[in-house]
Amino acid sequence: MKLLHLDSSITGDGSVSRQLTATIVDRLRAAHPGLEISYRDLAADPIAHLTLGLMPASSPDSRALLDQFLASDVVVIGAPMYNFTLPSQLKAWLDRVLIAGETFSYGPEGPQGLAGGKRVIIALSRGGLYSAGSPAAAFEHTETSLRAVFGFIGITPEFVVAEGVMMGPEGRASAIDTASAEIDRLAA
Repeated sequence: MKLLHLDSSITGDGSVSRQLTATIVDRLRAAHPGLEISYRDLAADPIAHLTLGLMPASSPDSRALLDQFLASDVVVIGAPMYNFTLPSQLKAWLDRVLIAGETFSYGPEGPQGLAGGKRVIIALSRGGLYSAGSPAAAFEHTETSLRAVFGFIGITPEFVVAEGVMMGPEGRASAIDTASAEIDRLAA
């Protein structure tokens, strides 16, 4: 079984999403000792953003990223919320895996996902409180975007959410504890 581990936080060792993805990968490694793990730090080793002259299908590097995704059985993604949405580094990676004819197609019934059968676990961290029912819920565009993107290609992602991580030491600890309990549930 192959696992692709992606981190996109720019905060390095202080990153909650990185801490959570490491825990998820450790738990999966313990449950599946023969697990083959590939890792990419999208902040330290960024992927070029699309430009007028750089289309995803035109680059050998893009093809390698797509092939790595397609070959993976499990994908673990660290996705902090920056300015109400996902980091641009993660968006650049998504631009390489959302390819017509590869991970989705259009037909008479509309779009069809072609990448189903993978397990995608997203460790999402948010500085404030943005979950349903919170006063700032309308500003949450990371989880909703990733749920839509992966759903479009035929995958229902699982989320581990740590929110309130910038609301003082107690808020951070509580957010990590809540997320850790969800990791335990997912690993079971």
